[in-house]
Amino acid sequence: MTYFKRLYLRLEDFLFGELWRTDVGALSSIRTLFYLTLRFLFVLTRELASGQLNLRAMSLVYTTLLSLVPLLAVSFSVLKAFGVHNQVEPLLLNLVSPLGEQGGELVATILSFVENMKVGVLGSVGLALLLYTVISLIQKIESTFNYVWRTKVTRSMSRRFSDYLSVILVGPVLVFAAFGMTASLMSSSVVQKLIAIEPFGTLVFLLSKLMPFVFIILAFTFVYMFVPNIKVKVRAALTGALVGGVLWQAMGLLFAAFARNSTNYAAIYSGFAILILFMIWLYLSWLILLVGAQVAYYSQHPEHVRLTHQRLPLSTPFRERLGLLVMYWIAHRFENGGDPWTLETLSQKLHVPGDNLDEILSLLQQRGLLLESASEPPAYLLANDPEGLTIARLLAIVRAPSEEQREDEASCISVAGIDEIMQQIDSGIEATMSGVTLKQLVLESTGMVEDDY
Repeated sequence: MTYFKRLYLRLEDFLFGELWRTDVGALSSIRTLFYLTLRFLFVLTRELASGQLNLRAMSLVYTTLLSLVPLLAVSFSVLKAFGVHNQVEPLLLNLVSPLGEQGGELVATILSFVENMKVGVLGSVGLALLLYTVISLIQKIESTFNYVWRTKVTRSMSRRFSDYLSVILVGPVLVFAAFGMTASLMSSSVVQKLIAIEPFGTLVFLLSKLMPFVFIILAFTFVYMFVPNIKVKVRAALTGALVGGVLWQAMGLLFAAFARNSTNYAAIYSGFAILILFMIWLYLSWLILLVGAQVAYYSQHPEHVRLTHQRLPLSTPFRERLGLLVMYWIAHRFENGGDPWTLETLSQKLHVPGDNLDEILSLLQQRGLLLESASEPPAYLLANDPEGLTIARLLAIVRAPSEEQREDEASCISVAGIDEIMQQIDSGIEATMSGVTLKQLVLESTGMVEDDY
């Protein structure tokens, strides 16, 4: 066996075996950090290799091209009312700076389209279509971020309009107000006197160079916290924003070098070369934003950093136990008061991944044990009085097969002795838990458990 083949096999065994078998708690702090970092990079590489993030980034490029001019038209109209619309061009130039001088021509063309689009003469139908185009862009972005965060629940139509319009109308004003305050602060007499004194002058110079990077991180953090229809912790969003910001800045430098040396594209595609470069840059920007979102997700849910990306199936005993735990805590809130449980709070309370818990909640809803509220995010309530629901019946409902499973069971050729054993198991559960209701279970354990959510 050659040296390189042995090295490859050793590396394969480490990445797919030792890396995940090793108990990091027994290692030194440096080795623990090394193993955790490698696991993190492994799952990120796996997500990129699966192709889903690439496909969604390309989809967002298409949606952005369709919605860019309407989005800028709405933002331009709002900013014009506050007298800060002239700052749109410098911001766009900064975003397309990796395209070089051709980026300036592209921005000028886009702004000419925006200026020619007079929102005031569109009429009610035209204005509604304009807003719909803009909202559909943000809805597409939300759908993509919900995929990253493994949530199937989307915002209601009323929340979409209220949340999206608040960002579209108020967001640009706040952004440019922050830019204006920063510029005013830098030009103030106090700051100018500080600049003349060393080392404050060097420090202010370095801060001015870092400000664009800081604004990018803040913008990424806001997107990661606001867009997904799930509660994202500030620490996780900031972690993803730091990674995304660094990647965006680094990719900007690399793409600028690529754009400067892309004379062959101009020779082949002529006037369309800048459009192709712009689409490539849009794709890379969306991909980086989604990679940062993936980092934020794994930072908030480290239990999903594992060798396989497939959802681990629930064992039969754990499925029954999890069903009892969910019903217990929801009944506990019913009896003792408090805000109803949501998927996120139950996941944190039970330390169970949200996708596994969502399976149990959906099952309990289908079996008529739980109801889902119309709030955002949805909360879960008891469908019946816990005093009339025995533990034996609850277990029987959780264990009951679905319609498809019943068909498989009916076609299975069984043995009389096996059927008798299964009946004895069911009879034993019924005899042991006879008369014990869900309400009794909650009342008997009150004071023994802590409801800290």
